[in-house]
Amino acid sequence: MTISQAGSTAIRPGRQRTAAPPPAAEGAVPAVWSDYLAAARQLDGVRRDAATAASEQARTVQAARDELVAVRTRLAAQEARLCELGVPPISLAPTPPELSEATRSMSGGPAAVLAALREARRWAYGVDDVLAARGLSRVAHWSPRPRNLLVYGPLALLVPLLLIAVYLTAGTGPVTILALVVGLPGPAVAFGVGWLAVARLFPAQPGERVDRTPRFGALACLIPAVVVTAGIVLGMLAA
Repeated sequence: MTISQAGSTAIRPGRQRTAAPPPAAEGAVPAVWSDYLAAARQLDGVRRDAATAASEQARTVQAARDELVAVRTRLAAQEARLCELGVPPISLAPTPPELSEATRSMSGGPAAVLAALREARRWAYGVDDVLAARGLSRVAHWSPRPRNLLVYGPLALLVPLLLIAVYLTAGTGPVTILALVVGLPGPAVAFGVGWLAVARLFPAQPGERVDRTPRFGALACLIPAVVVTAGIVLGMLAA
């Protein structure tokens, strides 16, 4: 090969060799990509934490508003009751030190406000127990079945007692038979009146429903009528 052929071969574009990238440049791209992925994951975690915190705070604020409504309703009823008992309205207003203490206890954000309102509602229900020192209000704090039995029971016994009085007075004649026929819807009427009276005498707390114990009330109204009616019928058949 001549010198000219060697030079011609050396300058052909297809035969030129490119220089290999340095090792440092080869490792720089994966390192930058790894850093980018780590930063993206961290940013996504921060975003998720912020969204969770915002959602939790919104739920806390809503719960605090609900508690505030319940406490205000309960306090308004108690204020009216105390005024009826002769308590001066000025003594029911909070004093400046009490307002300062309440403000300080609720300075920790929505969670602190919610905790303070729940504590206030607990105190308000405690006041209800104190006000229910005598009379029917104390009965309102009994368990539902014994409490409602005081309503369903007398209504359930009304018709059977009338049937017994008619039977003892008129004997086995047609008057007793007529009384038995007229008294057939007595348990249903007693149950309906008791259903309305339970809600009237024992109103539910704010946010709750009146527990009328319908099955228990139906049995309480039905059993006395069935027993008395069966006894009168058996007495008439045996006569």
